[in-house]
Amino acid sequence: MQEKLMKAWDGDIVRVNYTLSLKDGSVFGSSTDPLPFEFMIGRGAVLPAFENAVIGMLEGETKKVTVPPEKAYGPYDDELVYMVERGLLPPGADLKVGTTLQVRTTEGIEIEGQVTATDEHMITIDENHEFAGKELVFEISLLKIIRPG
Repeated sequence: MQEKLMKAWDGDIVRVNYTLSLKDGSVFGSSTDPLPFEFMIGRGAVLPAFENAVIGMLEGETKKVTVPPEKAYGPYDDELVYMVERGLLPPGADLKVGTTLQVRTTEGIEIEGQVTATDEHMITIDENHEFAGKELVFEISLLKIIRPG
């Protein structure tokens, strides 16, 4: 008797391997055997576009999905890039270019972003997500579907 093929649906727990890259092919993340990524479809644990790509896949199936910025981390917003006086940041904060900051200024303002430029008086901070404005490419392999209950 032939085993019925299962497709992934809302409420299923799935184990996948994936590779995340940008349109130019640069790889930014992946999961691989023996440590696949596991999540429940419909719980909002992953990008909706990633979740939607998994829905309807069969165990053992692999697909490549391109996700436009508006369905990923949104467009790049120039208004989320600003300059802060060094003196407003806590003493000892790591203010090198490329550092991700999570600090409260001396004025009580929460800042979370990446340092993109510095000089002796000012720090430029970009609060955009690192993938804002970028098209993402996921290669997804559905390894296992687990039906709860």
